[in-house]
Amino acid sequence: MLQIIFNEISAAELSKLPNQVQFSLLEALNIQPDGIDEAALSKRFGVLERHGKKLFRCRAGEYRIYFGVTDGM
Repeated sequence: MLQIIFNEISAAELSKLPNQVQFSLLEALNIQPDGIDEAALSKRFGVLERHGKKLFRCRAGEYRIYFGVTDGM
């Protein structure tokens, strides 16, 4: 099962936005379980490294979403 978990800061920022904007941001991610590997994500999203961790970035209109992938299962 694929699960997206927001940290406290991200969840608070997302909750400040209108519902329609929240939905469009989540829709922009649209990550399927079979597309979770780094190669597939690197093709769809921009990639950067910060503090030794790989982050992906997604543009959704005037918003930018930065996220990382961890194996928590």
